[in-house]
Amino acid sequence: MRGATHAKWAACAVAVALAATACGDDNGGGATGGGDGSGIVRSSWGDPQNPLEPANTNEVQGGKVLDMIFRGLKRYDPETGEAEDMVAESIETDDSQNFTVTLKEGWKFSNGEDVTAQSFVDAWNYGAHIDNTQNNAPFFSSIVGYDDVHPESGEATAEEMSGLEVTGDLTFTVELKEKFSTWPETLGYQAFSPLPEAFFSDHDAWLAKPIGNGPYTVDSYSRGSSMQLRKWDDYTGDDEAQNDGVDLRVYTDNNTAYTDLIAGNLDLVDDIPAQQLQNVESDLGDRYINQPALIIQTITFPLYQDDWSQDGMEKVRRGLSMAINREEITRQIFQETRTPAKDWTSPALGEQGGYDEDACGDACEFDPDEAKALIEEGGGLPGGRVTLTSNVDTGSHREWMDAVCNSINNALDEGTVCTVNPVGTFADYRNQVTTDRMTGPFRAGWQADYPLIQNFLQPLYYTGASSNDGKFSNEEFDALVDRANQETDEEDAIEAFQEAEEILAEQMPAIPLWYQNGSAGYSESVSDVTLNQFSVPVYDQIKVN
Repeated sequence: MRGATHAKWAACAVAVALAATACGDDNGGGATGGGDGSGIVRSSWGDPQNPLEPANTNEVQGGKVLDMIFRGLKRYDPETGEAEDMVAESIETDDSQNFTVTLKEGWKFSNGEDVTAQSFVDAWNYGAHIDNTQNNAPFFSSIVGYDDVHPESGEATAEEMSGLEVTGDLTFTVELKEKFSTWPETLGYQAFSPLPEAFFSDHDAWLAKPIGNGPYTVDSYSRGSSMQLRKWDDYTGDDEAQNDGVDLRVYTDNNTAYTDLIAGNLDLVDDIPAQQLQNVESDLGDRYINQPALIIQTITFPLYQDDWSQDGMEKVRRGLSMAINREEITRQIFQETRTPAKDWTSPALGEQGGYDEDACGDACEFDPDEAKALIEEGGGLPGGRVTLTSNVDTGSHREWMDAVCNSINNALDEGTVCTVNPVGTFADYRNQVTTDRMTGPFRAGWQADYPLIQNFLQPLYYTGASSNDGKFSNEEFDALVDRANQETDEEDAIEAFQEAEEILAEQMPAIPLWYQNGSAGYSESVSDVTLNQFSVPVYDQIKVN
């Protein structure tokens, strides 16, 4: 959850890592249209970690593509974030545990196959099955029969989840293990997308050129270089693309992408580098977007390492949090595009949605004296040092990691105890994270999949959850999340989630750093550029001038 310059761009993709080289169209000009909004939008991109299977994509760059080529039962309104029916005609329940799903007629995949109830059931069973090693498998764990296809240990004892049953071409039923009152609201997440028969009959071909049911089709994909998406003229949804397509171009340095934007060789950059924030308003004027988003940046601890999980280390983790001067870093580096974090969610949820500015409390306040005292009480830094790891190709991560280390070093006043371990690309970094190779704290920013407090807590901190990269496990936390999911009263559910956050404040499995605004800049060649609540460009609404 993006033209025809393939050879030239392939050559420029190498140069882009070395210098601010302009890599535009063959004619050197910007995007061109016919006056009706049509034309190709050229946008910056980062290489996804994995092939673009919906149930295996849980990072932003791959998610951008899935949001263009797939439509699920629900879709989140780009402006309000509300979960609205898309392929679903209705999702009905009498008890918040047994659901009947009815699909709208007429939906098709871009290869001509009908979108049916079987398309969803097959996709969900594939995503859940342990043999398919899909990152998002835990999103199906609430369905009866998940434990049979995805046991905690050993081999699967079933091929399909017993809680899914196709009852007609356009209807299927879902039985959950327990009541889950907001389950329908999660179904706009791309892990729940349908899949065509072609996905199963020729998987390799599908991976090379994914087929979906969204407003765009994949025209070509060169991993590590670019992807060309084109408007699907026979798309059946009411959110058809307003342009002819999107060319996504991989950049290993977002400063280079910004330079190409200013030079007219790119139309859209959705990650303004920190070094350019002082100049972006004068460079772009009203073509610069800076708005709140459902994003939080954190530092997560590898609790699968004994050094960071032994008794007393929760004090060390809290102490490191208190050694970080969030106010100074967000002011000096990010020019009001970040806000110091006070909890593990996002202010964009609002207080009614569960945001609690008191959740982290003193642990998120800069206090060098208390930081030193807590670290000493907890037994000290493992080996007397701490190393922060992140990719450095996007997000200005090197700048803020250096600043965080400087803050820790100054607060502890013990010389250089904090250093930075930069990883060159996002894909390499995520591969290290997901194979449990982190030996010290690492960046684990979170962009919400859907606008619920549950999505900020359960996927990241529930035992065995899909994005629980630090392997945090706490029975009381899990029980509170389970209780919250079963509440039919929204206020009671939010209260239980907030109680779960209190455990995060005590244990500090991840340090909340700051809430991140969505930022983007675009060229004079395009218009109607907006970001949704997740800070992803609404590509299908962009028009080419």
